[in-house]
Amino acid sequence: MSETLERHEFGAEVGRLLDLVVHALYSDREIFLRELVANAADATDRRRFEALTQPALTPPPDAKVRIVPDKAGRTITISDAGIGMTKDELAQNLGTIARSGTRAFSQSLTEARPDERPSLIGQFGVGFYSAFMVADRVTVTSRRAGGEEAWTWASEGQGSYTLEPAARAEAGTDIVLHLKEDADEYLEPYRLDHLIRKWADFITVPIAIARGGKDEAANQGTALWRKPKSEITEDQYAEFYRQVGMNFDKPWATLHWRAEGATEFSALLFVPGMKPFQAIESERDSKVRLHVRRMFITDDAKLLPPWLRFVQGVVDTEDLPLNVSREMLQATPVLARIRRAVTGRVLSELSSRAKDAEDYAKFWENFGPALKEGIYEDHERRGDIAPLLRFRSSTLEGWVSLPDYVSRMKDGQEAIYFLVADDQDALARSPQLEGFRARGIEVLLLSDHVDAFWPEQLGSFEEKPLRSVTQAGVDLSRFQQDGAEPAQDGTASDALVAALKEALKDDVSDVRTTDRLVESAVVLSASGAGPDLQMQRLMRRAGRNMGTGQPVLEINPRHALVRALAARVAGGEDVGEDAGLLLDLARVQDGDTPRDPAAFARRMASVLAETRSGAQTPRG
Repeated sequence: MSETLERHEFGAEVGRLLDLVVHALYSDREIFLRELVANAADATDRRRFEALTQPALTPPPDAKVRIVPDKAGRTITISDAGIGMTKDELAQNLGTIARSGTRAFSQSLTEARPDERPSLIGQFGVGFYSAFMVADRVTVTSRRAGGEEAWTWASEGQGSYTLEPAARAEAGTDIVLHLKEDADEYLEPYRLDHLIRKWADFITVPIAIARGGKDEAANQGTALWRKPKSEITEDQYAEFYRQVGMNFDKPWATLHWRAEGATEFSALLFVPGMKPFQAIESERDSKVRLHVRRMFITDDAKLLPPWLRFVQGVVDTEDLPLNVSREMLQATPVLARIRRAVTGRVLSELSSRAKDAEDYAKFWENFGPALKEGIYEDHERRGDIAPLLRFRSSTLEGWVSLPDYVSRMKDGQEAIYFLVADDQDALARSPQLEGFRARGIEVLLLSDHVDAFWPEQLGSFEEKPLRSVTQAGVDLSRFQQDGAEPAQDGTASDALVAALKEALKDDVSDVRTTDRLVESAVVLSASGAGPDLQMQRLMRRAGRNMGTGQPVLEINPRHALVRALAARVAGGEDVGEDAGLLLDLARVQDGDTPRDPAAFARRMASVLAETRSGAQTPRG
């Protein structure tokens, strides 16, 4: 050929944006390989598509994307047998931003049948320029399928490029990156292999990396989620589950479906069969992987809400517009619709599996606390989540649901009662339950970290309010208690209550007699309609009282200790020190600490010493 080297200035828009692409557009320079492989895969798919009407363009049967690292020459070559480019197309596509041809080509697909449309990844044409993040010189040699000429485009990314004739035996494109001094890691085949498996493992075009004189396959090439369920075995599902989540167990649930309509996507999700080794509270964001046309984009798309963060897997869509670097997602109704659909599908699966109580218990024991967070965080879906919750009960073994509880409520019972504490065993022994047990009223026992927060947000279930048994004003008098002893003389009780109020005026908001104790002498309750005792304890530990007020001390007028104290008050004795001891006993019963642990220990030691010496000290 007689043509000589041609030098051209970049289009004005490229000249301004090239520096931005190289230094600011991408957060991680390794993205260059994803972008160039995506372009190569697009070119191969385009050639196959055009061959449907022009058989002469049919690519070779072994068409693939080939990556060749050359340590001696410090280059990486990325080759494909795709559609290729003419001289003019090289100038247009690589000399002007957003002219890679993918967008223009996609317009030609409008008349093609859906099953004939290739899977195009690139849409913006700037992915190519990411090569300059790792290379100080890039050459592109390309021959258009159906043409005879090849041309080489070359640039150092400094505002200009050159075009000159070249030779290429077959149609396709070779991109050669002359690496910068700080990019040696990309000359290692194992590093390139890792990046392909991370970003492009499921692209249908085969990808190979030259290593030791041989081409080694670098991608699976099969997106399992795109295959019909009837063609997938349980072993294949299990293998993919272990791959995507780095798990070693079997999934408790596998959700595989394709959504069609206004928003189309494929999804393959798993609910693990065991808790992750890392505490589920340590990472609250969903890590479901987002793919666009099989290309991995991010695992930070928050495709599921935090309270479903234990779900793992992949969502792949054709419809989602990305930003110019593909790294960040545009604020788009499409993504919002995908999120709603995926969340609804997971909830539907949980609801279906919950019908098998034994099977669902395995899930609940692993991930129940996370699901409860949905009541607190997701107002829109509280009604869907509430029937899925499970609890321990004061009257039954195993797990119970809110519908179960409501079906067993006693005649005249208006509320769903619950008790929250840090420890499940302590809950079962709590004096707060005595009056409820004596009357056969069921109480839900809550001991997860989130249980102090969500009941107030739910408020009610099937028009039955949720009420903590530690809330002041719980009225059990309407329910009969068998075998109860008559209360002591009301005058004596009133005198004792008055004395305790005076002695404890700085520590409690009120003192009153109660009918919800059987074996214990005292119990605490929350005053008014504010937070229950567990929430108050959490606030105190965090140094945030927030005006919750002092608790109420409730005394059991039938208890021997209370009767003895009432007799002492009637005899004119001072019970101030005993009042403090009663309050500290009530705090200890509820899993709290005495106001002054050292003083409490001294008083208890004194009581024990007097008891051992035969002194007439009232005891419970």
